[in-house]
Amino acid sequence: MNYRKLGKWGIQVSELSLGSWLTFGKQISDETAKELMVTAYDNGVNFFDNAEVYANGKAEEVMGKILKDTAWARDSYVVSTKVFWGGTLPNQSGLSRKHIMEGVNKSLKRLQLDYVDLFFCHRPDPNTPIEETVYAMNDVVRSGKAYYWGTSEWSAAQITEAHTIARQYGLIPPAMEQPQYNMVTRERFEKEYANLYTELDMGTTIWSPLASGLLTGKYNNGIPAEDTRLSMQEMGNLRERLVGDNDVAKSNIEKVKKLTALAQDIGISITHLALAWCLKNPNVSTIITGASKVSHLLDNLKAADAVVKLTPEVMVKIEGILQNNPNA
Repeated sequence: MNYRKLGKWGIQVSELSLGSWLTFGKQISDETAKELMVTAYDNGVNFFDNAEVYANGKAEEVMGKILKDTAWARDSYVVSTKVFWGGTLPNQSGLSRKHIMEGVNKSLKRLQLDYVDLFFCHRPDPNTPIEETVYAMNDVVRSGKAYYWGTSEWSAAQITEAHTIARQYGLIPPAMEQPQYNMVTRERFEKEYANLYTELDMGTTIWSPLASGLLTGKYNNGIPAEDTRLSMQEMGNLRERLVGDNDVAKSNIEKVKKLTALAQDIGISITHLALAWCLKNPNVSTIITGASKVSHLLDNLKAADAVVKLTPEVMVKIEGILQNNPNA
């Protein structure tokens, strides 16, 4: 396993990590969740991602029990969680000082931890001034309940504003952003955020590197009958966008078919091609992978070995297939 820094910050995370979205406390049993975490840890993964909203808090409870049962040294792993969707009542969601302070305490209780390493604002909150959020996140870190704070799916302008406020008032700025990034979702990561990597030295913990399974090739001939992420009821909007009866979805499927053939030509799977493509980007700190089976996890962890296969010539061929380079 290779490890990368979160931007300029000293903390190091495994370049491949394990997330709990849609799986822990919901799609898989607690026993399977434990097997996944232990397998990941034994293979060098040191970063585990969570959020208060995942399975309505159950994902944090499951992960917390696993961490307690395994009794791994606390300095041997990194845990993140995210605050935004904590409930349905007015002050149970968003990024107000009230919800941030109460949210982190509830998350720590569910995780059975004294602190989380990374604490994310899960989405921007149009109803709360960024200044209020920066002050609250600063206080969370100063109190020792989190070591770093960051954002998820914030715009470059919002992240820059948060940094400006932090500098102005001597507060702790966001250290990292958690955006979606994959072969078919590139605009924000590669273009909008471009200056943030150089000017703010921002780290990134990317999610959905396989576009919810699209980039595994499993949907090349429609949604298979077996259990998949896109077959889940709550994934209806994403399912329509990725594999629905629309021009963009149809175009993406054709691209994946061509990428599958290219992967075969260079002796790797389409899954490894997609993950290795993300790893080739130096602005990626870690790739959050999801898995419902140990076999899937172990296969994902082999993706680092495929990076050498992505020569400059292969990268040109990939761009020729994708035709979506935002900086072209």
